[in-house]
Amino acid sequence: MNDDLSSAADRFHSAAIHVLRYAAREDPASGLSAARLSALSVLVFGGPKTLGELAAAEQVRPPTMTRIVHGLEKDGLVVRASDPADRRITHVRATAKGKRVLQRARKRRIEKLAERLSSLDAKELAVVEQAATLVDAALRRSSAPPRPPARGGA
Repeated sequence: MNDDLSSAADRFHSAAIHVLRYAAREDPASGLSAARLSALSVLVFGGPKTLGELAAAEQVRPPTMTRIVHGLEKDGLVVRASDPADRRITHVRATAKGKRVLQRARKRRIEKLAERLSSLDAKELAVVEQAATLVDAALRRSSAPPRPPARGGA
């Protein structure tokens, strides 16, 4: 890896951590623990998941995710359903209430960040917007599933 690439990745990594920590100061207003809020976010933005998929996405063991989902379910934020083809598999999806709670939490985070970004001028804001777009595109490219081999001709 060249020095410029390493330096850019290092600076972005550091900034991303600071941004997330700063924005997370608003999370207690949601009334949810960080783990519950994160799992709910996966379901709201990623769609329904099995318990196993959700545990993998959150990098926790399945029993831990079961406890998190139980709490979310108790609060009416998610619902669980057994897979009709395999009763051992449990599907989890966010409820309308869960989506509202998550959207409000996201809105508070964005407002908090917008307060900080308000000190930037229009040109600087455009740079932030462009950087976010570029990083998002690079991450989406690198995490995309491999394309199947082309069929037919050479």
